Amino acid sequence: MPESDQTPTGRTEDTGYYVRQSFEREYEAGEVIYEVGEESTVLFVLQAGQVELQRDGADGSRIVARHGAGDFFGEMGLLAGRPRTMRAVAASEARVLALDRTTFEAMCMERPEIGLRLIRRLVARLTDLEQRLTALGADDLLRPVVRVLVRRAETGGAGEGRVDTTLRKLASDSGLSMLEAHRALGQLMERKRVRLQDDALWIPDLEALSAALD
Repeated sequence: MPESDQTPTGRTEDTGYYVRQSFEREYEAGEVIYEVGEESTVLFVLQAGQVELQRDGADGSRIVARHGAGDFFGEMGLLAGRPRTMRAVAASEARVLALDRTTFEAMCMERPEIGLRLIRRLVARLTDLEQRLTALGADDLLRPVVRVLVRRAETGGAGEGRVDTTLRKLASDSGLSMLEAHRALGQLMERKRVRLQDDALWIPDLEALSAALD
């Protein structure tokens, strides 16, 4: 973005100052920046302080990531147009820029390095996630998913169970990412502990599935 630009007032001002005045927000430690399920209309750039991303699961809330000055967060919701899947909380006094899609796209057009920086951060996060998934043992993913399935199963004849859910809800209830929940569910299907039928998850043997928790 150029050092100066024409603002809506018609006066030439420093663009950085204008952006800060228009989009900067401040939060106290412990203050919620956005909640799970909220509409994703902006992405955030952390100017100062620390922010935690939290996900609720069967065992309560857990910290998924912690960001510091210079980091982006909330970008996936804005770029993909999905509701927030995690809660963002200021871990300390924090100052952020809250950028809507139009503003962010305009900034990327004027300063392509901003878009490249975001892409690099997204790639780094995906690489880190893949490394963590590889390092995780099967039980680390299966246990929270199995716990949710056993708890929510509607029992039927011959020890069967049925769970009406979606991958997004299963991930949220398990305290996992959608990628982690998908991987765990795939493992259960490969082992024939769970099958997908009529848009529901069927458990042929609830007792055998419960044994995975032992």
